[in-house]
Amino acid sequence: MIELDERLTVLQGHAREWARDLRPLALDLERDPELVHGLLDRPGLAFLARAAVPAAHNPDPIVLDGHLFDGMGGLERVTFVEEFAACDTGMLLAAPGSSLSGIFVALLGDEEQKRWFYGRLLERPTWSFFALTEPDRGSDAPALESTLTPAGPEGGPLLLNGTKRFIGNAARAAVGMVFARVRPGPLGIVSVLVDTAAPGFRAEPFPTVGLKGNQVSEVVFTDLEVPAERVLGRHLSATRRGLAGAVQGFNRLRPGVAALGVGIARGALDYVLEHRSDLTSWERDELDRVSRRIAGVRQLVRRAGVAMDENDPMLGYLASMAKARAARLAEDVTLAMPDYFGPGARWEHPLLDKYARDARGVEFMEGTSNIQNLTVFQGLSQNRLGVH
Repeated sequence: MIELDERLTVLQGHAREWARDLRPLALDLERDPELVHGLLDRPGLAFLARAAVPAAHNPDPIVLDGHLFDGMGGLERVTFVEEFAACDTGMLLAAPGSSLSGIFVALLGDEEQKRWFYGRLLERPTWSFFALTEPDRGSDAPALESTLTPAGPEGGPLLLNGTKRFIGNAARAAVGMVFARVRPGPLGIVSVLVDTAAPGFRAEPFPTVGLKGNQVSEVVFTDLEVPAERVLGRHLSATRRGLAGAVQGFNRLRPGVAALGVGIARGALDYVLEHRSDLTSWERDELDRVSRRIAGVRQLVRRAGVAMDENDPMLGYLASMAKARAARLAEDVTLAMPDYFGPGARWEHPLLDKYARDARGVEFMEGTSNIQNLTVFQGLSQNRLGVH
């Protein structure tokens, strides 16, 4: 069993308090995603705006009850994410901050790039975005078609062209990270930092069933000029800065995505326990079973978080296991909980309905379960998991 130490228990308590403070606004944010702009002084959003910034680039680190936090640790991240997701995943994903890009910049960026990116985020609450997925490409990252071509002499600016889809917060972001192709083949893919104020950037949110606060968008780049020094991993070999770097980054992201699933499932269960005081003994037994299942998946997610902190070579497999299990957990639990209120439950209990809609979105974040299961199968077939 992986239990939280004193430091992480402090973070868990603060995160729970902050998330509960924002929970009454969950449905309001669904109706108006721009509501988040008026909530930036709330402690939870203020924390997220400054989290996931490495200590070396944060002159004013976050201190809670005498403990330092930077949001970069795996177990730290899954602890915070679960607490927020149990109240409202939409608010968590709508928050400003380094989001997904911050992990990749820490992994692939040189010191100048890190100063530029994290410095922008710390000036004021600032949104960022991460753009890999393209229309008709989905999880097939090696087939991406966005291009990065020289605008003039070698060493000068580059022109970014292409379309990305399902990009959270792009319509409100000031900076972002984009994957594009500089030449054919898997080693021809690189990632760049972009400024959304540059000519040639356009992002349009489109309607979604869940996670509306995240303003999932389609992004179009038309001859957007990118300075050569904004190509991430320029100090690394081609094998480390392209898709191989992306794989490492996703391995570090997935425990947090898995924690979303655990939090959503726990939130739906807590909703039933809070609003049903007349449970039968059979119903209590069923809810106990659900609670034990949530606890089991939580342990797997925490194990992936620990693997991230320890740079364990098993991280990729553990993260994929955790993400696949947590996505299924979230869907199963949120679809079952309305049964405790009878016909019309999702209409009469809109927050419970929201849990179910948000849960479905977890399946499509950072690789579907099919992709995660393939990763685990590769580990098993190559005898990398220690299972005989």
